[in-house]
Amino acid sequence: MSGEGGELERTLGFVEAMTLGGGTMIGAGIFILPGIAAESAGPASSISYAIAGFVALLAALSLSELATGMPIAGGSYHYVNRALGGLFGAVVGWGMWTGLMFASAFYMIGFGQYLVEPIPFLDGRAFIVGLGLVGLVLLLGVNYYGTEESSAFQNVTIGTETAIILVFVAVGVFYIDPGNLEPFAPFGPRGVVATTGIVFISFLGFEIIATVAGEIKNPSRIIPLSMILSVVLVTILYVLVMLVSTGVVPFESLGDSPIPVSDVAVVYLGSAGVVAIVFAAIIAAISSSNSSILAASRVIYAMGRDGVVTDWFNASHPRFYTPHRAIAATGGITAILILVGLEVETIIALLAEAASFSFLVAYSLVHVSLVVFRRADPDDYDPSFALPRPLYPAVPVLGVVSSLVVVSQMASVVVVIGSAIVGFGVLWYATYTRGRVVSEGLLREAIRGPPAEPFRVVVPVANPATQRGLLRLAAASAHANEERGTPELVAVNVTPVEHPSALQNVEADRADHQRDLLKNAHDIATEMDVTLRTKAVVAPDVGEAILDVIREEAADEVILGWDGTLDRDGYVFGETVDPVVEQARCDVSVVDLRSETIGEPVALVAPGPNAPVVAHQAVEFATVDGTVPTLLNVQSPGGGPDSDAEERGRAVVADAAGAAGLEPGEYDVEVVVDDDVGQAVVEAARRYDTVCVGLSGRSEGARTPFGTVTERTVSDVTGNVALIRGSNAS
Repeated sequence: MSGEGGELERTLGFVEAMTLGGGTMIGAGIFILPGIAAESAGPASSISYAIAGFVALLAALSLSELATGMPIAGGSYHYVNRALGGLFGAVVGWGMWTGLMFASAFYMIGFGQYLVEPIPFLDGRAFIVGLGLVGLVLLLGVNYYGTEESSAFQNVTIGTETAIILVFVAVGVFYIDPGNLEPFAPFGPRGVVATTGIVFISFLGFEIIATVAGEIKNPSRIIPLSMILSVVLVTILYVLVMLVSTGVVPFESLGDSPIPVSDVAVVYLGSAGVVAIVFAAIIAAISSSNSSILAASRVIYAMGRDGVVTDWFNASHPRFYTPHRAIAATGGITAILILVGLEVETIIALLAEAASFSFLVAYSLVHVSLVVFRRADPDDYDPSFALPRPLYPAVPVLGVVSSLVVVSQMASVVVVIGSAIVGFGVLWYATYTRGRVVSEGLLREAIRGPPAEPFRVVVPVANPATQRGLLRLAAASAHANEERGTPELVAVNVTPVEHPSALQNVEADRADHQRDLLKNAHDIATEMDVTLRTKAVVAPDVGEAILDVIREEAADEVILGWDGTLDRDGYVFGETVDPVVEQARCDVSVVDLRSETIGEPVALVAPGPNAPVVAHQAVEFATVDGTVPTLLNVQSPGGGPDSDAEERGRAVVADAAGAAGLEPGEYDVEVVVDDDVGQAVVEAARRYDTVCVGLSGRSEGARTPFGTVTERTVSDVTGNVALIRGSNAS
C-alpha cells in the first residue's frame, strides 16, 4: 500500500497483543522500581502496585469499549480527540507521545544499568548510556522493518522473562521472613498512595494494545480480552514480587540497590539465580522499550492523520507497511533523552514519573470520553464490547476520581513537569492545530443528550466547484422536512483505491484534498445552520461505497452532483451515479448545477409516481433563495370536445401537490397548452433558474429510464437541472 496513504496491516493476534501489553508491564518496572517503591512505602508497596493495577483496570475497561468501537491507530489520543475535540486531543497526544518516549529512555537506561552493574570493568555512566543507545538502535531497526517482526521478537522475550520471574516468586515465598514485613506500612496510607503514582508507569502496557488497535486482527474480541487479562495477571505478579522482595530482604536495603531483584535472588537462588535475573531484567527492559517505541510512533502517526501535527508523520513504508517517519522521529528524540541521562542520572527517573502523570491525565479524559460517546451516541459508534450496568457509569466515574487522587499525591517536581507538558499541548493547539482539524468533538451533542430521530440527507462531495451548491440544496431539503425529524446532513467523500483490503486501516487514509473538502463542508453547514457529519471512505467502487453509506445512515434523501451528460459509455448518468439512482431506497436528486443561483424553480409535473416528489423538491429548493416555485404542466389541445386542456392540467398539478402535502400558497401553477408538448416544456422551462424533472417510472431493464422530454430539457435549458426519483420508484 502507498506510503503516503497511511495504511497499516492487521497482523497482531491474541498472543502478540498479550505480549505487547504484558511485555511493557513485565519490564523495567518489575526489576528497577521495586527498590524505589520499597523505599517509599515499605512492604506496603505491594498495596501500591495493587492500587495502580486497579486504576489501570478501570482504564482498560473504558478503553476496551472505545477501542472496539474505533479499532484504528492512536489509542487514548484518538478517542479523546474524537470525543472532546482538538484541544484535549492535542493535550493527550503530546502527553502520550512524550510520556512513552520518556518511559522508553528510562527502560534503556535500566538495560544498560543491569548490563554494567555486575561487571566491574564496565562501570561508568558512559557505558550505561552507550549500551542504552545501542539497544535503542536495534529496536528502531526491528520496528522499522515490521510490526509482525517486532511482535515475534516480543513473544520470545516476554516468554523467557516471565518464566524466570515465576521461578523467582515460586521459590521466594519459602524464604519470606515475616519479621521483614513488620511494620507493613511504615510511611502510612499517604506513602502507599504516593508510591502508587511512582509505580503506575509499570502499567502502561495495556494502553499499547489500544494504541496499535489498527493492526490487531479480530479487534472486537482480542482487544478487550488481552487488555483486561494482561492488567489482571500482571497486577497479581507485581504484588507477589513485592511481597517476596520485601519479605526476603529488608525494605531499607532494597531502597539502596540499583538492581534490587538481583539482591533478593542471590539469597535463595545463588549466583545462577542472579545471572538469570540479570538476563531477565535486560530482556525485560528491551521488551518494554520496544513496546513503548511501537506505541509512541503510532500516537504521532495518528496525530499527523488528524492534522494535530504535520501530516508528514502520517505515512507508512511502501514495503514494510510501518509508520517509518513516526518511528524515526520517536527514536531520535528518545536517543536525546538517553544522552541526557549521561550527565544527569536522576532526570530520566523523573521523566519516567512524569510519564505516569501524563497517562493518568490521559486516562481521566478517556473515562470522560466514554461518557461523551455514550451520551452523544454517534451513528458510527457501535462497540462490540460495551460495559454493562452497573459497570457503566461506575467505571468511568471511579476511574476519573482514582486517577486524580493518585496525581494529587505525586511529587511536586513531577506535577510541574507533567503540567508543563499539558501546557505545551494547550499552546500547540492555540498556535498550530486550531483551524486545521476537522473534528470538533462530540461534547456539544453529549450535553444535549441523544439526538431526536433525524431527517438525514446524504451528499457525496468530490468537486469543490459544486460542493457548496449541493450542500445548500441539501440543507434546504433537510430544513423543509423538520416535521419528519431533526435536519442532518452527511457529507461523504470516497477515495477510489483499486485493491483495498478489509484488513487495512482504511479510516486512516485522508488525503489533503479529502480533508479540505470535508472541512469546507463543515464551514458551509455552519452557514446553513444545519448539523453535518462527514465520512471519509476508501473503496474500489465509488457508487457502491455511496450506496453503503446510504444504507448505513438510513438516509431519507441523497443529492448527487452530475455533469449534465446523458447516455455515455453505456451508462445513463455515469458509472458512479447510475447504481445510486437504480438501487438507493430513498428519494434521489441528480443535480447538474450550472449556476449558484437556485432562484425560482419550476417543477415539470406530469402523471406518474415521481410527480409528488418533484413538486415537493421544487418547494424545498425554492427556500434557498426565498422564492415561490411554479408547478408546470403542459397539455395538448386534444382530449375530446368536452375536455378542457387547461382544467386537465390544473387537475394534474392539484393531484401531485395534494399527494406531496403542499398547501396552495406554497406554489404557483402554470399550464401550457400546445400541440408540441416537448417543445412547449423546453420553452417554458427556459424562463426559470432551476428545473426539477421526474425520472420516468417505466422500466428499461437494468438501465435507468429517462424520456425524450427529459433529454431535451437537459440539453436545451440553460439553468440548473435536477432529475428526481422518489423512494417508491426504487
